[in-house]
Amino acid sequence: MTSLVDAKRVRILSELSLKNGPVVYWMSRDQRVNDNWALLYAQELAISKDAPLAAVFCLWPQFLGAGSRQYHFMLAGLREVERSLTQLGIPFCLLHGDPGAEIPQFLEDCGAGALVSDFSPLRISRGWKNAIAARIALPFYEVDAHNVIPCWHASAKQEWAAYSFRPKVHRLLSQFLVDFPAIKRQEIRWPGEVENDWKRAEKGIEAEAVPEVNWLVPGEAAARAILEDFLSRKLPGYDLNRNDPIKDGQSNLSPYLHFGQISAQRAAMQALSGPTDASAFLEELVVRRELAENFCYFNPDYDSINSFPGWAKETLRVHQKDRREHLYSLRELETAKTHDDLWNAAQKEMLCRGKMHGYLRMYWAKKILEWSESPADALHAAIYLNDKYELDGRDPNGYAGIAWSIGGLHDRAWKEREIFGKVRYMSYNGSRSKFNVPAYVKKIGALSC
Repeated sequence: MTSLVDAKRVRILSELSLKNGPVVYWMSRDQRVNDNWALLYAQELAISKDAPLAAVFCLWPQFLGAGSRQYHFMLAGLREVERSLTQLGIPFCLLHGDPGAEIPQFLEDCGAGALVSDFSPLRISRGWKNAIAARIALPFYEVDAHNVIPCWHASAKQEWAAYSFRPKVHRLLSQFLVDFPAIKRQEIRWPGEVENDWKRAEKGIEAEAVPEVNWLVPGEAAARAILEDFLSRKLPGYDLNRNDPIKDGQSNLSPYLHFGQISAQRAAMQALSGPTDASAFLEELVVRRELAENFCYFNPDYDSINSFPGWAKETLRVHQKDRREHLYSLRELETAKTHDDLWNAAQKEMLCRGKMHGYLRMYWAKKILEWSESPADALHAAIYLNDKYELDGRDPNGYAGIAWSIGGLHDRAWKEREIFGKVRYMSYNGSRSKFNVPAYVKKIGALSC
């Protein structure tokens, strides 16, 4: 089969001959119809076999500590996916339960001939794929539709820092920043009708109740509108404004990128096609974001202190018994009950808006280290809060960012001090020198949630 999808994006998880029967695309991380290499590859397989094509999503009721906020955002986006695919003659099937069991059962029930999935470096996703591959006798393909450069092709090892990863990215960018073909209308129809029970999906969520956000609209169409607004209004000042929480300088794309409601490759291509220098944006969108993917892919302990570099583990061990002026429980942190008004405001921003400002995420996590009995306790608290409240939580970016803040990941040793050892320190006064802290505290104080 001659494919418009770069072969370097595709790898075989179960190497068997194509069989007669429908092609199934198991949509998981990339929840969109357009600019989706995994869906495109699945459609190419279906066309080559004169077979029907379906997309399925398997809803797991408890996913890595996500709150109801994230589930509602995701389900709204998936309903848009269903509408868009239906217009293309491709059924969208919503399954419920453990993908390791439900996907093989669906394949058996429809007599499938091949399975295509999108890519995630997280352990839970890789475990599901291993379980599925062990249970099916079909060819099973994985396509990296999430990264600009396929994760397994960008580097063959865990990178120590951005400075070692960046040259590899820039060497490969032109090879992978190519136009997307359009998804086609599916001519061979799926046998039978598909009806999804969205009310059952909502009722089946077993997540802690977290208020929904009203400032960000979920879905693929909204994501494209946010991108267009960013490119026209914010990109010219992005490098100067992105680290100031008072200014509306960030792209706000991270929730959409997390749920795959927009392609990072699309965002990069549009940024590069305009008259404005996009280098600072591409550093965050491609280099830093895909460095986090690299970390989670090559380090299975990405959510543990075992993932910290050796120098950081040692320096934190030496300083673990240092006296803490303040110690806060997880409940006190969650409810923003600390002595630090800047930290409390950052936590409240996350509680109310589901998205803390990027610069403050670093300060926020480092203070949790300073106020916890151990680095392991700090890591647990930061991941718990991030994954429960952030729309873009449960993501390689989150795990890498927290490990950078608490455990020196992708960083170097700094001047030694209490508690932190040689891990980089951030202070309240340092923040005051960078932006108007009182104005930020006042701004967030006006939020209601």
